[in-house]
Amino acid sequence: MGDSSRILPRSSSFRPDSRRLLESIPPLFSSHRTLLALIWAVGFILIISWQRAAVGSFWGPPTRPIPMLRSLVFNLTDFGAVGDGVTVNTKAFERAVSEIRRRGGGQLNVEPGRWLTAPFNLTSHMTLFLAQNAVILGIDFVVKVYGPTDINCVTLEIVLLLLDERVAGECDNGCRSEPICACTSLSNRRHNASSSGYSFLKWIKCSFLVQASRFLGSDNMRQDESYWPLMPPLPSYGYGRERAGPRYGSLIHGQNLRDVVITGHNGTINGQGQTWWTKYQKNHLNHTRGPLVQLLWSRDIHISDVTLRDSPFWTLHPYDCQNVTIRNVTILAPLSGAPNTDGIDPDSCDNMLIEDNYISVGDDGIAIKSGWDQYGIAYARPSTNILIRNVIVRSMISAGVSIGSEMSGGVSNVTVENLLVWNSKRGIRIKTSPGRGGYVRQITYRNLTLENVRVGIVLKTDYNEHPDEGYDPNALPIIEDINFDGIRGRGIRIPVRIYGSQEIPVRNVTFRNMLVGITYKKKRIFQCSFVQGRVIGKIFPAPCDNLDVYDEEGRLVRQSTSQNSTDVDYDS
Repeated sequence: MGDSSRILPRSSSFRPDSRRLLESIPPLFSSHRTLLALIWAVGFILIISWQRAAVGSFWGPPTRPIPMLRSLVFNLTDFGAVGDGVTVNTKAFERAVSEIRRRGGGQLNVEPGRWLTAPFNLTSHMTLFLAQNAVILGIDFVVKVYGPTDINCVTLEIVLLLLDERVAGECDNGCRSEPICACTSLSNRRHNASSSGYSFLKWIKCSFLVQASRFLGSDNMRQDESYWPLMPPLPSYGYGRERAGPRYGSLIHGQNLRDVVITGHNGTINGQGQTWWTKYQKNHLNHTRGPLVQLLWSRDIHISDVTLRDSPFWTLHPYDCQNVTIRNVTILAPLSGAPNTDGIDPDSCDNMLIEDNYISVGDDGIAIKSGWDQYGIAYARPSTNILIRNVIVRSMISAGVSIGSEMSGGVSNVTVENLLVWNSKRGIRIKTSPGRGGYVRQITYRNLTLENVRVGIVLKTDYNEHPDEGYDPNALPIIEDINFDGIRGRGIRIPVRIYGSQEIPVRNVTFRNMLVGITYKKKRIFQCSFVQGRVIGKIFPAPCDNLDVYDEEGRLVRQSTSQNSTDVDYDS
């Protein structure tokens, strides 16, 4: 027999001790408020875990090391930045750029995190490097809860009671009961932490209240545009693109610079443009919206390996720049409800390469421009020597690649090759009108693929939108020497629609090697008016009668019966 002292006693011998132990434990779940606090704590832990996972510091592969691309390298955190998506880091960006300028150049690393900022400027001989999982966030809005109806007030009172804490911030006496204090901007809540008794838990609660105010209605939200500086109108656009007078600056801006690089490990620059789009659609803005990234009068620009998304206006706008490369960039915006969010807008630029990019936006994927009516004619800076290749575009509102309509300084010597446009309204578009002046010439499109596109190729000469009444209607643009070689597609409603006019005819257009699957059963789907040109070899669908037909050896097979005949179905 074993030692009796090693035999476990029966469980009944433990009952008095167990009872005393249980009696000593406070009744944790006797209060519904305590239960809510526990639920809140669990939710808080889950949120933090999710946020850390989102920046790759909790789960997933380790962050890629940042290469040293210049001899002098700084991290944004060296200047006091905090990448929590709440702290406003404008001063940190400004201090960093100022130091790089003072030292004659350098590299600024934006590390993994969410870096909220108002607009800031770049400097010459600078590399802005966005690490993997780094996000630069454009400052968004100031929230005020006004409680315009009793039901809103009651709902917010209940939310605040559940949180068991009033949130510091601005107050308004719109409610019948005591005023409901809502959050000021995300930036102010964190920026004023030391002076307002702020805590991170308060921020979580305040964020919850912000979401509640959003749910109750966007009229309770007001954007503070004062963070966005006002700038003079661009000289080739006259009084302003959308509104008379000044325009808002871009989130990332530079002018009169040399040797600027924006690159990374596919970090993101996010303009948080949703509020801008809403205010524009409701006609609540007094000035033209600003782009996401805008570089003016600069040269030797390289932008690569980053994601640009949700711009308030045009996404990437190089203006009167030389030697620009945009490579392996992803540009995103909602396909609808995001007005004028063009992807890339080369504007009066010379010597530009756009390659290996993916663009899905709420307007033109790429739109080549050179000024607007009399202002662009006077500025007289063409867009020329531009190569676009290996690009995938989706645009449900406009076109994959456009020229114009602001082309008054001229557009020439442009090649677009190896382009895929899918699930879009149009593939290729050239648009202009009387009053533009200027020219579009020596344009080559090669190896185009169109998938489920309503209209494949459009040349439009009546795009009548003007800056003011001062334009000259007799300033007529010239459209000539346009070449299409190698067009493939399926699911196309109208493959070609060229509508020149008696005052603006389209001259010397060439089609070669075209085979497009169509969905529209109407007889005339290759539509032309006031166009002169040729078809070389066999193409499908059959061309319009305005074009001469040559065989592969260059022998004339059929001469055009009338270059001025009109065969355009405007309703299709």
